[in-house]
Amino acid sequence: MISATGIGFSYGSRPILSGVDLAAPHGQVLGLVGPNGSGKTTLLRTLHHSLVPRTGSVLIDGDALRGLSAREIARRVAVVVQESPGDLPLLVSDMVLLGRTPHRSVFARATDADDAVAAEALDRVGALHLADKPFDGLSGGERQRVLIARALAQESTHLLLDEPTNHLDVRYQHEVLDLVRDLAVNAHHTVVVVLHDLNLAAAYCDQVLLLQSGKVVARGAPDVVLTAENLEPVYEVDVRRIPLDDGFQLAFRPRRPRTQGARSTPHAAPTRSA
Repeated sequence: MISATGIGFSYGSRPILSGVDLAAPHGQVLGLVGPNGSGKTTLLRTLHHSLVPRTGSVLIDGDALRGLSAREIARRVAVVVQESPGDLPLLVSDMVLLGRTPHRSVFARATDADDAVAAEALDRVGALHLADKPFDGLSGGERQRVLIARALAQESTHLLLDEPTNHLDVRYQHEVLDLVRDLAVNAHHTVVVVLHDLNLAAAYCDQVLLLQSGKVVARGAPDVVLTAENLEPVYEVDVRRIPLDDGFQLAFRPRRPRTQGARSTPHAAPTRSA
């Protein structure tokens, strides 16, 4: 479990987060949502000590993050961030082996046991057949699977992801998040994920934390948080919820001055997979 209390963070005199609390238990997916500049990525970075909060504390399974070494944090928490694959001229197998670094001494070579863990991680994400291919030659969805495999190779039980569906087409968005959800539900991982797409958050998250200007506006299950009442003042758009057999779909339209008799139709986000 990851928990945080009273998290505050500033860049110089500019406050980014203020009094943020969260709880992410094992076996669930917690989604961090909110408009650009709301503090989602900053909050995620405080959860793995990439940034040190000015106020508040973060606990990993009850242990204060501040009291853990970098190696111990890496053994407990795996992170998938946005990065440029073109800067990483590695084979897929070598990329995943980087996840074994916290378990090896400095300059030690990978062992047969490390190779086995990496292969198992690739198999878990359905990418074992990519092991001998160049990482920078993969498709977007394949790259994300490999990065998640690298995180799994760390053998941690806490997974943090920063916009893992960014720049992916609809099919790969759902494939990646379906994999992430499977890790939470069936492997009992703690998962915290930053998402821009609110319909994806509704489909794959157990809990949602809605941020605005570094503060929590709402928290709870998607059907409680992702309402027009909560979203319209935060995103400054009109929001309509469309019931589905297995949940709901959000539709959005910009707020415009309306001329008398004019009508506008909500713009629905891409329909999610069943």
